[in-house]
Amino acid sequence: MSILDKISGRFKKAAGDIADDPSLRRQGRQEERKGEAKEELAEAHERADAKAEEIANLERKTSS
Repeated sequence: MSILDKISGRFKKAAGDIADDPSLRRQGRQEERKGEAKEELAEAHERADAKAEEIANLERKTSS
């Protein structure tokens, strides 16, 4: 869903620019940052899962 937040944010920023509405631009920036944060969190989870798998593999090798 992070991509939807980013797209929605960009749309709101553009609409705020067109309408000269600082509040709408601000909402757009916030949504875009929210999407970016979600992506970063997902990437961190993937790295943590990869490390956990790496450790599990090492434990299997050393216990054999």
